[in-house]
Amino acid sequence: MRSRGAGGLEGVADGFDDHQSGGGAATDHRLRGEEGSQREGAGMGTEDDPSRVGALRVRRRPPRTRAAVLVLHGGRSESRGAARPWQLAALRMHPFLRALEAATGRDDMLLGQVRYRHRGWNGAAEDPLRDARRALAELRGLVGDVPVVLLGHSMGGRAALRAADADPVRGVVALAPWCPPGEPVAQLRDRDLLVLHGSRDRVTDPGESAAYVTRARAAGARAGMLLLENGDHAMLRHHARWHRTATAAVAHLLAPEAAPCELFARAFAADGPTALRSAPPASSDAAPGPVREPGC
Repeated sequence: MRSRGAGGLEGVADGFDDHQSGGGAATDHRLRGEEGSQREGAGMGTEDDPSRVGALRVRRRPPRTRAAVLVLHGGRSESRGAARPWQLAALRMHPFLRALEAATGRDDMLLGQVRYRHRGWNGAAEDPLRDARRALAELRGLVGDVPVVLLGHSMGGRAALRAADADPVRGVVALAPWCPPGEPVAQLRDRDLLVLHGSRDRVTDPGESAAYVTRARAAGARAGMLLLENGDHAMLRHHARWHRTATAAVAHLLAPEAAPCELFARAFAADGPTALRSAPPASSDAAPGPVREPGC
């Protein structure tokens, strides 16, 4: 991630930490992390002891599960503090969870979240990655071998990308991911990857995401990147655009046998990021149903 100014962003509405860039060192997120809705609180253990809490929180489980989406929120580069559901990074993902519930057009999709023990990546400990792998193992024990798409933001995007080599993972949708130079890409071979990054992100670097996508392609991934005009790291500007695009991307990665929509086809084919204008699509009085991006 780029180092961008003084990083004293804690406490503002966007609520994130700057990472300190350089090598593999983290750009320090002050994204206040934790998982989102507790409406369907499936999980094991107690919140008071993170080491005893299951890594998978199930938000929706259909009677017959044929696919799954796991959502991973952001966090900090270094923090051993406990992740809690009311922290801003977790709350930031609630609209994506609601959009996925409402707009994927599937009634056989399990929707879950990765529950972190700690707020930070924490260097070689790679705590969110360990939690993501635990959640995937718990998911497999719950529903067996079903295709999985990981949707991760910022630090959660990094964890999702790292966990893509797990057998059930079909692809990753990474929102403003933290992709420091030298981040491994071999695990993405034969996986699908769509990155969505805001052009005005001041926490994670769209340029580093673009370089990561290029390297992932060379490693054998089907990868593309969309650059949202004037989008920010907290995904507050043009928030509906973020939600629509991410939901459409998840739906596409869960059905790879279908031809990609025009937008994603361009992203997969382009040498660099594909521009995504921030102007709202389609009229608001359109009939309800699966949300689609222009050209999808």
